[in-house]
Amino acid sequence: MKTQSSQFNRNLSIEKLQQEPLWDFIIIGGGATGLGVALDAASRGYKTLLLEQSDFAKGTSSRSTKLVHGGVRYLAQGDIALVREALKERGLLLNNAPHLVKKQAFIIPCFSWFSKMKYLIGLTLYDWLSGKYSFGKSTSMSKEEVKAAIPDVNSTDLKGGVEYYDGQFDDSRLAIDLAKTAALYDGVLINYMKVKGFLKNSAGKVDGVIAHDIEGENDYTIRGKVIINATGVFVDDILRMDHPEKKPMTRPSQGIHLVLDRSFWDSDKALMIPKTSDGRVLFAVPWHKHLLLGTTDTPLDEHSIEPIALESEIKFILKTARQYLSKKPEREDVLSVFAGLRPLAAPDKDVNSTKEISRSHKIYVEPSDLITITGGKWTTYRKMAEDTVNKAIKIGGLDKRMCRTYDLKIGENTNATSGNQTNKTSDQALHANYPISESAIIDAVRNEMARTVEDVLARRFRILFLDAHVALQLAPQVAKVMAEELGRDAVWISKQVADFKSIAEPYLIEHFNAFE
Repeated sequence: MKTQSSQFNRNLSIEKLQQEPLWDFIIIGGGATGLGVALDAASRGYKTLLLEQSDFAKGTSSRSTKLVHGGVRYLAQGDIALVREALKERGLLLNNAPHLVKKQAFIIPCFSWFSKMKYLIGLTLYDWLSGKYSFGKSTSMSKEEVKAAIPDVNSTDLKGGVEYYDGQFDDSRLAIDLAKTAALYDGVLINYMKVKGFLKNSAGKVDGVIAHDIEGENDYTIRGKVIINATGVFVDDILRMDHPEKKPMTRPSQGIHLVLDRSFWDSDKALMIPKTSDGRVLFAVPWHKHLLLGTTDTPLDEHSIEPIALESEIKFILKTARQYLSKKPEREDVLSVFAGLRPLAAPDKDVNSTKEISRSHKIYVEPSDLITITGGKWTTYRKMAEDTVNKAIKIGGLDKRMCRTYDLKIGENTNATSGNQTNKTSDQALHANYPISESAIIDAVRNEMARTVEDVLARRFRILFLDAHVALQLAPQVAKVMAEELGRDAVWISKQVADFKSIAEPYLIEHFNAFE
């Protein structure tokens, strides 16, 4: 294991890719699942390579509700085993990444005595299932206690509430720390490296991939003992490379979030509405000095790398939020709109509701020995990775080595900067409300593989997700700093700013140009 963040460097990773003739693991996909598998495999001492077609956590893994949770909703559906597993993993994640995960109090406002009793009983069971990993005891609250704790909640007909505890985190920051930690264990992880096809031996078993370096415009033929498909909503695209007639394994569900100023919520506690008008759960969660509202659950037939919110989803969240917040949010109050796709395991029969599609993870092995991991959620990424690596050891005939991620600290020894930034580099914030500076941008490029303006403003710093207008204002400055560090010219700067503007446009509420 190394102790320098310089290990997480794209040029160095490309060199290592060219030097290794045979990998133990080749992992396709740099979201939560793929990164978890990479860390698990690398920390066991396997020669591990991860390839991501865009940036790490570009898709679903940066677009979550930022919760580390057991799943109160799944408890209501009777999925006790899934909830128990998730609650354990929630506790492990807090222990392993305390700099990014914290305990978060949630309050369910209740407008009838029956609902108050129902939720208290259910959440007491939730606490019991967490065992030694408990985040805190659920308690009954009077109307006055609810109003004191969350003064911005609408108190009309309020009968009281229930307070319980779950976790909150920063999803894409955790993803980057997972990648950097895997690199410390000699894992090689490369973004903007798209897998184009598989290599197979005479027995028809996959034994490598053909990958295209989008940045360097080179193709690589890479051999591996085990190939893992961990591409989330894109798993079916990868499977069709192996078997063109393959039946879809996943069905995407879209969830969107709206971000408001914290003036709408004068409390550190979060709001949880367990059953909205159409049966969905709605959260109002304080996050990075803003308020995050979400999420929707809309079944889709198609997936994309840049999903866009639907007007009906925006209206649903605003309408529902107005029922519970005393200060009513309007369209013009929305600072950012972002959408994400959940890769739900597809059922064997047609269903009309995503509630009927499993949230638990599933591992499939194709006749070619291609291994696919699908389903699951951020909270259980570690267990998903452990199960996947254990399966891969058997399929690939690898030497058996025990999982080490149960108590492996994430992000330790990964945050030291290179220390040789020029005197021209400034630590002064580029914007009064966000901790982004020239030196921080350079560090993201040198030590976190940020390659584009979007990488910096969306995932290394969360500004695009928090305030799209501010992100657009900062884009030219970010591009200029990155260009100097990467050795790019004015043409690159102009293209980066234009590309970012195109990506950021659907994060603006004005983009939807609709009025109620």
